[in-house]
Amino acid sequence: MQNFDGKVAAITGAASGIGQALAEALTDRGAHVALSDVDADGLAETVRRCEGRGTKVTSRIVDVADREAMTSWADEVAAEHGTVNLIFNNAGVALSATVDGVSYDDLHWLMDINFWGVVHGTKAFLPHLKASGEGHVVNVSSVFGLMGIPTQAAYNAAKFGVRGFTDALRIELDINPCGVSATTVHPGGIKTNIARNGRIDPSVLTVGDDPHQGAEEFDQMARTTPEKAAEQILRAVQRNRRRALIGPDAVLFDLVSRLPAAVSQRLLAAGARRRRRQLEGS
Repeated sequence: MQNFDGKVAAITGAASGIGQALAEALTDRGAHVALSDVDADGLAETVRRCEGRGTKVTSRIVDVADREAMTSWADEVAAEHGTVNLIFNNAGVALSATVDGVSYDDLHWLMDINFWGVVHGTKAFLPHLKASGEGHVVNVSSVFGLMGIPTQAAYNAAKFGVRGFTDALRIELDINPCGVSATTVHPGGIKTNIARNGRIDPSVLTVGDDPHQGAEEFDQMARTTPEKAAEQILRAVQRNRRRALIGPDAVLFDLVSRLPAAVSQRLLAAGARRRRRQLEGS
């Protein structure tokens, strides 16, 4: 897919962050967009930003964890727009918890959105993409889909799952060419609200910890804007990349993930212990 002019793109998690930036970048390039999120106010703001650019913009409140709702939305998008060329499975949530401490309710909540939401979006839209004759599946994983991180076991599991699922899909599309391809996206620290809106289990907090401190530290470390991330993702689609590393920290994560496990895991453990000592001493 060399250009997006006249194409129809569906985007989940479009109320803010990367999803919102993708919607604006695509309409700037002449694409029609179908937007979804569970945040009605944020979704309305994205629609407002995208309208008036000469392309068709539709929206719907959709929970990606709801398979029937996703299937219904995909059929609706195809009917309203006449075709669908791209699906960006971008919606996601965050959870910090140890394996020992995490509740099953929180595990199911995260997996239903971060993993099953991607599966639902892919399977719901794939037939429509194939029917278009020129399509692309873009599934957003994370740098945490490259390497296991302490207190992020649930998030790791979902994002590793997205990576494996999309890699397998890409190979299947290579084996049986149908005009559709797939890309796995691994964003690093992006200036979005995902950390601020995430859940924090007491198992990761020490006495006196501010539960909001992690989100503030994430904001300070996040170096890539949603707009830059969207540009890099669209370039990856145009170049038909199998994987897209978004941001310099994503490149670093990828390099560290290639080290022997004994090395990378010991480095992470040492860093976590040092961080805990700093918190306990403050």
